Amino acid sequence: MRTPTRTLGPEHIAVARVNTEAPEIGIELVRPAAVATIAGTATAVPPYLLTREMVKDRIKDVFSLDGMRLAAIRSVIDNSQIDQRHSVFPVDHIVEPRPLSQINTEYREKAVELGLQVTRDALAQAELSPADVDLIITVSCTGVMIPSLDAYIAQEMGFRSDVRRLPITELGCAAGAAGLARAWEYLTAFPDQTALLVAVELPTLTFQRKDFSQANLISAVLFGDGAAGVVVTGREASGPRIVASESFLFPDSLGAMGFDLRDSGFHIVLSKDVPQLIREKVKDLAEGFLARNGLRQSDVSAFLLHPGGQKLLSFMEAELELTRADTEISWDVLRRFGNLSSASVLFILQEWMARREMPPEGYGLLMSFGPGFTAEMILLQWP
Repeated sequence: MRTPTRTLGPEHIAVARVNTEAPEIGIELVRPAAVATIAGTATAVPPYLLTREMVKDRIKDVFSLDGMRLAAIRSVIDNSQIDQRHSVFPVDHIVEPRPLSQINTEYREKAVELGLQVTRDALAQAELSPADVDLIITVSCTGVMIPSLDAYIAQEMGFRSDVRRLPITELGCAAGAAGLARAWEYLTAFPDQTALLVAVELPTLTFQRKDFSQANLISAVLFGDGAAGVVVTGREASGPRIVASESFLFPDSLGAMGFDLRDSGFHIVLSKDVPQLIREKVKDLAEGFLARNGLRQSDVSAFLLHPGGQKLLSFMEAELELTRADTEISWDVLRRFGNLSSASVLFILQEWMARREMPPEGYGLLMSFGPGFTAEMILLQWP
């Protein structure tokens, strides 16, 4: 298997310093003290519910299904392990075809609303103000905004005019982890600064009533709306530290996942082979990533796995030889919210921080997957 791209952190960087007090000793190597600590997290969901029973009742009429195909999709719904999802609009609104211009206006309004909510809450938990933010990273793949979401948040919240901005739009479910990696890299370059990551996904706005493909039917069962915010800082703070990250681009996998943008909006691309792609690689990816950081899987106390769907999560659980106790939080997020795309793994991060006691210096492995087809991996260490 091809070696993943590896980003080196401060623990791998040596800086030359001349010993001026004893020049005969020469040069000593020192390690910079830069750290990236997760100081605050927040999540938010819109008010409208899509329950399992509601979807089972409505899917027949919405897609004009009957016979074996209706029975099959209802079986998928029952086996999805998803009890409910959230939506920015009532179901009667989201199932009706609308012009792309209207959908995109809806996306902008609701993305700003949810983005501001998690920004306020994450900063409050970190006990920081908008003026403390040096970099804002926004991730989303379910709509298009120019200016991007970060500009709206910065203006509304009163961020400094010299705040750096990094919008990431096309990494799908992997973007939450990728955003954490970019925040860590920034703080490695600029110690003592603070980065804010905001993920907003509104996949219900990509619903296509006239698309009868299997991928669209599965999408209608799987995805829910939500947002997450994470404050990562180089300042002193409690919370887990990001200590390493890696990416892996699967060969010959461009058609595995994504969107086709047509006149009617976003049309999901979702290959049935995605769970198997991950099943074949996930053990080697995890073991290799950990080994390159001097660890084994037995050293890891927290597994923060993106719940792309019940089959994908089951395969990861089996291949990594994890128990249901190890993956309980991922299953819980899937059950309560469905697949939130880039925000999912950040929901899981918040739940781990809030609900689980970690051993001192305990490690966590965070993994998510998205279009490309790509894997993003983050190594965390609790204080």
